[in-house]
Amino acid sequence: MIHPRKIFNKITPYLNAPEAIIITGMRRTGKTTVLNYFFDQIDSKNKVFLDLENPINRQLFSAPNYEQIKSSIEILGIDFTKRAYLFIDEIQFVKALPSVVKYFIDHYRMKFFLTGSASFYLKNLFTESLSGRKYLFELFPLDFTEFLDFKGSSIKLSPKNQKITKTQFEMISPLFNEFVLYGGFPGVVLKTSTDEKKKALEEVFTSFFQLEVLQLADFRRNEVIHRLILLLMQRIGSKLNIHKLSKELGITRPTLYDYITFLEGIYFIKTIRPYTRGRNSEMRKMPKFYLCDVGLANHFAQLSMGHLFENSVFQILRTRGDLNFYEKKNGIEIDFVLDRKVAYEVKITPSQSDYRKLKKAVHELQFEEFYIVSQTYSEIDKVRYGFSI
Repeated sequence: MIHPRKIFNKITPYLNAPEAIIITGMRRTGKTTVLNYFFDQIDSKNKVFLDLENPINRQLFSAPNYEQIKSSIEILGIDFTKRAYLFIDEIQFVKALPSVVKYFIDHYRMKFFLTGSASFYLKNLFTESLSGRKYLFELFPLDFTEFLDFKGSSIKLSPKNQKITKTQFEMISPLFNEFVLYGGFPGVVLKTSTDEKKKALEEVFTSFFQLEVLQLADFRRNEVIHRLILLLMQRIGSKLNIHKLSKELGITRPTLYDYITFLEGIYFIKTIRPYTRGRNSEMRKMPKFYLCDVGLANHFAQLSMGHLFENSVFQILRTRGDLNFYEKKNGIEIDFVLDRKVAYEVKITPSQSDYRKLKKAVHELQFEEFYIVSQTYSEIDKVRYGFSI
């Protein structure tokens, strides 16, 4: 059974377009399932599915002559005199693939559906090679709406501007707390026991480190990047202090920048910049960072519920638009600023003082809206919950 994902509706309008459809995201987020879904949606027998984790399939694209590649694809049953569809999983394993895809789009109007785990490589390899010939979609771990569907829950979330009653809160919050503790990787969500979920999270991390970090990266000291990953897990929601981290790890700042860029490029972390009225000055200040999935943070690091809850809110907001954070020297902070106009302050148990401070800061910054995101039930005005933002 394939559970519906929001990305299905985003991709569907482009099924008949000539451009290649590329789905990227961290390992174990469900890219292969999405590819299989659209393979079944294409009403044609003139289609082939190839997984490039299989070395034999990689050999199909090793020939220097692209017409030889065409002959190999024809052996698989593709008729190039008709509209043909090629579904390729894990494209980052064949670095020459962008030029192959370009050739077959230009000469044979072949429709490609491609997935790759590493944004770091896809963006470098595909940006210029397939300029004007691709649509790129990012797939993240489940958001809470998708989480409910995977759990088989009949709960329908209220419209975002509708006040949540205490009864509704008490019905939904146990499920949201599970989301905060174990995250949104599909394979983890579908496990039914705590032990199974923990083992699944360990498998997600092992797969990520072995197949993304060790295979795709070219770092001489793998033990250092492993230590860096563990340090970052313990500090989610904190500022990325390059000077301090480089000292702790015993590496130069340029090397650490390379590691951070790599980890962000393969979706393990995400940095967000401080909000300032002049965008250029944002780049000169230390960013904050969050983990791809709160379940990994909870399993591998000893974190407070406040940090876990904040990371779960980040996961929900990150697909809505551009995120910043705001802070002032006098101590006023706003955890998230969405599209430079909506403020979200995350609190386990908000107070009237929190509301007044946020309202004042938002008024000074002239944002359009603001909300306090609470983990506990509250009657305070402008309170939302993780499941209602």
